[in-house]
Amino acid sequence: MFNMFADWLVEDVFGLSITSKLGGALHFFIYDTLKILFLLSVMVFAISFVRSYFPPEKVKQWISGKKKGIASVLAALLGVVSPFCSCSTVPLFIGFVEAGIPLGVTFTFLISSPIVNEVSLVMLFSIFGWKIAVLYVLFGVLLAIIAGWVIGKLKLEKYVEPYVFDIKLGESVVQEMTMRDRFAYAKTNVIDTVKKIWVFLLIGIGIGAWIHGYVPEDLLVRYAGKESIFAVPVAVILGVPLYSNAVGSLPMIEALMGKGVAPGTALSFMMAMTALSFPEMVLLRKVMKPQLIGIFVLIATIGIIAIGYIFNAIL
Repeated sequence: MFNMFADWLVEDVFGLSITSKLGGALHFFIYDTLKILFLLSVMVFAISFVRSYFPPEKVKQWISGKKKGIASVLAALLGVVSPFCSCSTVPLFIGFVEAGIPLGVTFTFLISSPIVNEVSLVMLFSIFGWKIAVLYVLFGVLLAIIAGWVIGKLKLEKYVEPYVFDIKLGESVVQEMTMRDRFAYAKTNVIDTVKKIWVFLLIGIGIGAWIHGYVPEDLLVRYAGKESIFAVPVAVILGVPLYSNAVGSLPMIEALMGKGVAPGTALSFMMAMTALSFPEMVLLRKVMKPQLIGIFVLIATIGIIAIGYIFNAIL
């Protein structure tokens, strides 16, 4: 349906050939914008309805008091089903620390939540198929668990700002929602999500359209194909200072892979953008010292590079 509309708009309305550079780029932009906005709206509604059963207070209660190994796995899995935006990072971190949850487990959740969420999973599946979607989730969860375990072993509590340990939030009451409340929450979340990300989404689709229409395929294959040994670390280093959520980065990833960039290289670029976003680092500075942020970024970067190479070997 969306493809037919894009065909009609490009060829009949604008009088361009889809095989031309401009026509191909415009077709990519129109088709991906319509497809992603539709998928995003439908999935955010469904996911928000499910997420209404997983408020931050319950997440904290479920993880608190568990053994470290179980808590780490639980934190990684709960990060998948209960993604939170960057604005939630500081209160969640304080809440976890105040509840006595180990620092490593807290970081497991903070890594898992932005990298692996239901929206990116569904869209990865729709664009690239089940194999890449499942592998992305598995490796994202594994990265969160291992990185959290390493941070826990390093005993880095001294790099958390002292005031965090003095905060006493007390037990918050979890508000029970009716079915009508859950539907209203899901509807509101769709509107809020689209409002927040539409600029990033259009920028991502625009970049993807430009890559699709104008970047020579042999150029990307030569420097970012499977045979290029430095492609993965370069992609991760370039992705760290950039900011995009998983939805905004997917059109770029789709265009890069369509031009022959190795899957692991493209997906590691996406992981770096979502897990190590600059806004989140700025917010984390409120609750932790630069040394801890630096160690966190270093461990996550090494892990993402390793995952990129493994992805390329498997796919």
